[in-house]
Amino acid sequence: MAGPKTAVEWLASVAPDPEACRWEWERNPLGVALLPAGRAWDVLILPGGLGYPTLDVLTRILARPGPVLVDITDSRTGFLVPPGTAARWVGTGIRTAGAGSWVVVPHPVRSAGGVRWLVPPDGSGTLTDPARLELAMHEAAAGLARGGGD
Repeated sequence: MAGPKTAVEWLASVAPDPEACRWEWERNPLGVALLPAGRAWDVLILPGGLGYPTLDVLTRILARPGPVLVDITDSRTGFLVPPGTAARWVGTGIRTAGAGSWVVVPHPVRSAGGVRWLVPPDGSGTLTDPARLELAMHEAAAGLARGGGD
């Protein structure tokens, strides 16, 4: 029986050609690959102003949340959640990437381009539970409403 997957193997496993994905990560100067959502994970994309506070809440209540991406301008934060979540998600201002969507994904260890990991995958397949993510978003939004009256 095979041992646990590395983060590279876990992410590349969703690619149509995993070997080509690994090659792309090694050769692309930005260190990114385009991967299909909806196979091993979906992505819930929060506006940056809500993403960081939500991650702060999650890291207080979980030993380790699932992988979290952020774009170069910190304007969007993507939480990897179980497949199928995007199809069921209803939330104002939250974008989703599920089956049929493609996501720019940086190398899990050394990202150099416009997208980077705030919480890199560890290869175990750990994802953020959507119910906990929703509760964390509510707590973060409430905190922003209390403190953000500028």
